[in-house]
Amino acid sequence: MSAGGEARARLQQMRDKAQELKAASERTSDPDERKRLQEKARRLQSQSEEESMERGGDIYPSA
Repeated sequence: MSAGGEARARLQQMRDKAQELKAASERTSDPDERKRLQEKARRLQSQSEEESMERGGDIYPSA
């Protein structure tokens, strides 16, 4: 697999995991666990979006 293909696969895995965490948070009855899972899902989604923009050239890292 090419470097680009590996990056896309990694980003998809991150997005899938974020969705799994969100779904798990909706199933739990423990408010603290729900909050923890939602926060983890949010961070993972945010990280995947950031990496996606970096790879797409939308964000230019400072030198």
